[in-house]
Amino acid sequence: MKIIMIADTFPPQRTSGAVQLRDLAREFVRQGHMVTVLLPNSTLSTSWYQATYEGIQLLHLRSPKTKDIGYIRRTIGETIMPFAMFRNFLKSPLSQETWDGLVWYAPSIFHGPLVSAIKKRVGCKSYLIIRDIFPEWALDMGLMGRGFPYFFFSAVARYQYLVADVIGVQSPGNLSYFDKMKSSSGQRLEVLQNWLGEPAAVKCSIRISATKLASRKIFVYAGNMGVAQGMDMMIALAECMLFRRDVGFLFVGRGSDVKKLLAVAETHNLENVLFCDEIHPDEIPDLYAQCHVGLVALDPRHKSHNVPGKFLTYMQSGLPVLANINIGNDLAELIRKENIGEVSESGSLDILRDMAIELLDHIESGSDYTSRCKSVFRSLFSAQSAALQILQGLNCDSKKVS
Repeated sequence: MKIIMIADTFPPQRTSGAVQLRDLAREFVRQGHMVTVLLPNSTLSTSWYQATYEGIQLLHLRSPKTKDIGYIRRTIGETIMPFAMFRNFLKSPLSQETWDGLVWYAPSIFHGPLVSAIKKRVGCKSYLIIRDIFPEWALDMGLMGRGFPYFFFSAVARYQYLVADVIGVQSPGNLSYFDKMKSSSGQRLEVLQNWLGEPAAVKCSIRISATKLASRKIFVYAGNMGVAQGMDMMIALAECMLFRRDVGFLFVGRGSDVKKLLAVAETHNLENVLFCDEIHPDEIPDLYAQCHVGLVALDPRHKSHNVPGKFLTYMQSGLPVLANINIGNDLAELIRKENIGEVSESGSLDILRDMAIELLDHIESGSDYTSRCKSVFRSLFSAQSAALQILQGLNCDSKKVS
């Protein structure tokens, strides 16, 4: 099959979205399919640029800058992006190609016009992978009111939903958001779990044994540290665990809250906390091999359901989790049902601390978290399962999938 994918992130970027799309594209190729990925690129001096990545054809298309700029400029850039990409796509050598299916990834919510134009041109069906229900989560967090920006972004999001033939959300709880649309349009809605490909055997540049956390039991967090994560609770947990000289907290990554969190750690002299810069995704398995518990943090104001990519990497590596998440999140039920860690929805620091201590006690007593975590990963979060489900959603012949 010939598959075209559209996204705004892909390696060498190190976001969770880039890793997911890389692993999905790799799996399509492994199964014998031909894959083309369209990507916006604001640094191009030409209309387009072709490259290959592990057997995947990449077509970079010149578009406005949308990263690391102010919100107004970003919104203008993302609004223009799909139209600029399609204009430059028509100038590329692939403008006359045909594909059997189109897959695209949100965020960004702005790809709808580009998807619609390509669908009409080649006559294929499309599968929308939604990992972020925006602007609803921003409304829940109080980052946006019900003013013009909210209604603008809602209209953009609704358009991309209407363009899709199949929509895959990441959790059963997210299906309720689409109930009204489900009853009034022909889209097929389903749960598409997050996924990861096979881990790489790359030595991590972070060696905990050479840091101040050497010989401690390590709680690790690797990923974005921004407003959506609610990382204040994790720093507070580290502070109230100072009495445990055998425990350390390692935070790896970047984000809008990193400077604030660093300042808190320094002000309170948290000698059990270490911050490290973002590392290559392929180094993550070796990092986790040096750790004992994976931390999951979501701001309690969230009302949508979310299974963070870092949760998958913990499961893949056999790490039990300590999670502080919003009330009613489907992830809580999964953690409890599969007995793969501890989860708090209360927002109470005392409860989270008690759970951390209990989890450490279980680990010390020999509870086999490792096998349970890896089993959950294999059954729910493999790239092979995700690729097969997407192909079936596009009405591709499942017999062609190895």
